[in-house]
Amino acid sequence: MKIYEIGTGYTPVPARVSAATESVVEELTKAYMQMGCSVEIIDIASNDRAPNDLPITEVKVPSVFSKTDVALGLVHKLKRVVYSVCLAFRLRKILANEKERVVLHFHNQYNMFFFLKLVPKKIRSRFFLAYTNHNGMWSLPWNEVSGTLKKRYFQEIEAMKNADAVFVLNESMRRNIVGNLGLSAEKVVLIGNGVNTDVYRPLTDDEKNSIKENFGIRGKKIILQVGSVNENKGQMKVLEILTPALKKHSDLVYAFAGEIVSAEYHEKILADAVRLGVEKQVKYLGAFAPNEEMNGIYNIAHATVIASRYEGFPLVCVESLSAGVPVIVCGDMCVAVGDGCVCESDSEKISNIIYDSEKHGKLCAAARENAVKNLTWQSVAAKYYDRFGR
Repeated sequence: MKIYEIGTGYTPVPARVSAATESVVEELTKAYMQMGCSVEIIDIASNDRAPNDLPITEVKVPSVFSKTDVALGLVHKLKRVVYSVCLAFRLRKILANEKERVVLHFHNQYNMFFFLKLVPKKIRSRFFLAYTNHNGMWSLPWNEVSGTLKKRYFQEIEAMKNADAVFVLNESMRRNIVGNLGLSAEKVVLIGNGVNTDVYRPLTDDEKNSIKENFGIRGKKIILQVGSVNENKGQMKVLEILTPALKKHSDLVYAFAGEIVSAEYHEKILADAVRLGVEKQVKYLGAFAPNEEMNGIYNIAHATVIASRYEGFPLVCVESLSAGVPVIVCGDMCVAVGDGCVCESDSEKISNIIYDSEKHGKLCAAARENAVKNLTWQSVAAKYYDRFGR
């Protein structure tokens, strides 16, 4: 069986700039290679690709669309369309020479939609089409999002209806898709994301202090939020929740990291910090490359908070746990990863988690142990492979 993991074209695989879905493609491919599987990545041609030894076949696009793009404007949408069209024709050529069982694993609605439109059914019906839905909006109550999904994600709906297997990241997504799109329960499979526990790992106190020194926060207790800076991620919500704790503990800092997708929202966060009188304890760290660089950022934290309005399965959660840093979910997201992760939105209780040394130490140990035992990419890849082989 030959597996083709399809890069989305958003950022190259592996990315110099962090991109969650691309990280999934990269880590699944590495895990398949360790399993001895035949696997290849099909991805956009780019000069921004990080050094790697992965088996990658590039799809060339006009140079204006080959640069890494983290904004979500018109150029981004055009890039998705152009890459998807070029991808479809490249896949058609590749598949013409394939005689073994082939799995095409898509991770983006544009990519699979145009593949379905541009590759004749007679050709594509010979191959197993898999689609992983990374869109956390599918986890929200159906009556709140059905109109938006049908209007803006009609390509994703068609992709899922034509896939041989659809993979989702949480149970709410599965219920919505099975219950409202008419897909069979057997076709929609729940498989969460994983983590590379060799890369995301606890660092020594000296290493942590060195990183803190670089940011001017040595000696501080850090509550960290990682994710693109925009309204969905909820940085302003976290700031509001943490303000009482920040005012009570002068050595506590709320730090957030990630690409600034909305400059206006970023400015609002900083303005809110001034309004609330905690601006000296609120710090934007910047955007960081995945793997070792990002692991250092997790390690300076006493806890990582997640407060998104919706997520599929945030890599932040498992990466933080693997680094030995507890995760605090401030909201109703469908995240169920076990030990080291707690749901809490009360400022006093959150600060107790940080300042109770014994309780905090146990949470840190439980987080790391949970990641190593239950959340590796090897275990995730094995589940995918098993379903591909049926």
